[in-house]
Amino acid sequence: MKYFRVLAVVTAGLIGLVVFSHAQGPIVGGSETVAKPKKQAPPSDSSDSPATIAPPPSTSTSKAPPVQPAEPDLPKIPSQYGKNKNTAPPTATFSASATDVSVDVAVEDSKGHFIPKLDKSYFRVSEDNVPQQITSYSTAEAPMTIAMVVEFSNRFQSFYSYTWFQTLQAAYGFAGMLKPDDYLAIVAYDLRPEMLTDFTTDRGQIQEALSRLRFPGFSEANLYDALTDTIDRMQGIDGRKAILLLSSGVDTFSGLTFDKARRKIQEGGVPIYAVGLMQSIRDIAEAGGYLGGIQELNFLQADNNMRTFATESGGMAFFPHFVTEFPEIFRNMSTALRSRYLLTYTPSNQAKDGKYRRIKVELVDPATNQPWTIKDEKGKVVKYTIYAKSGYTAPKPVD
Repeated sequence: MKYFRVLAVVTAGLIGLVVFSHAQGPIVGGSETVAKPKKQAPPSDSSDSPATIAPPPSTSTSKAPPVQPAEPDLPKIPSQYGKNKNTAPPTATFSASATDVSVDVAVEDSKGHFIPKLDKSYFRVSEDNVPQQITSYSTAEAPMTIAMVVEFSNRFQSFYSYTWFQTLQAAYGFAGMLKPDDYLAIVAYDLRPEMLTDFTTDRGQIQEALSRLRFPGFSEANLYDALTDTIDRMQGIDGRKAILLLSSGVDTFSGLTFDKARRKIQEGGVPIYAVGLMQSIRDIAEAGGYLGGIQELNFLQADNNMRTFATESGGMAFFPHFVTEFPEIFRNMSTALRSRYLLTYTPSNQAKDGKYRRIKVELVDPATNQPWTIKDEKGKVVKYTIYAKSGYTAPKPVD
């Protein structure tokens, strides 16, 4: 009897584990869109009285609706062709206005601190090595619109593994630093990307999405497909936007090659802030001789890929060795995204040839037009880094 009681308890526990995994695991078939909800326009009533709900229209039949007066007869518009059917219609013509290019620029010192109060005259923007005239310039702190792309595969994030804990700490840590007006979407990927929640400011919805990061499924980690798919979905979102990538950087089975993914990221105009996972565990494995030469080379290549994606998209790459580094990383990222210089120029090359054009942003001394040197209050030269997108694709000609 005791044997059957133990067997019954074990069986009930396994059934409960299966039910829990189905309740908390990823839901098959995510959202098909990534769209930031539009804010409703305020009511046009300028009075200070509180808003009231209008009553529903009356359904009474006691009164007939007012009769609208008949519209007066309008004179007919004569045709310029008359009745001659052999007259050809005019050829349609199309003209487009000049294309303006906007560039988000962040200038940071060697410690990752944003350098404020830079005047418009200190910026020089070049397109394909040709200096451009800056037409507008502004600085502001705005809410963030972030898509958090999280690698969550059974390859590295197996249940209760070290990387599993690290991934969850990073995801929950960033979500906890959001401000009320910040929008966040969460995408988890393994064999394919899955939308856990669309862009929202609802912290309860974000919490529910994060709670689904429990039991990873496939062992594939298709990074290139997940990044490019998210960038494609974010093209319809206006304003400042960025991707927070939490990943090992390893790609196993993507349909896109690295070169094709890199080109789409360059053209996408969405800064990528990449946070590399597994740095400390890789150090331990390498020191103990558990990391083979090919494996070590694959991880180094993965780091370089993430660094390339971040740099060329106008973002930044971080490779923390300890989870205690996450808060500082997220603060730097938040500062860079909220505090930026927005530069706009009209390209001197207005050819609509569909070609990729490289952008270079520099700081120059307005008096000498030479590279500008920043010094602190002690007169010491401050090293700085400029973050901006590396280029854009010109529009194609209209057929």
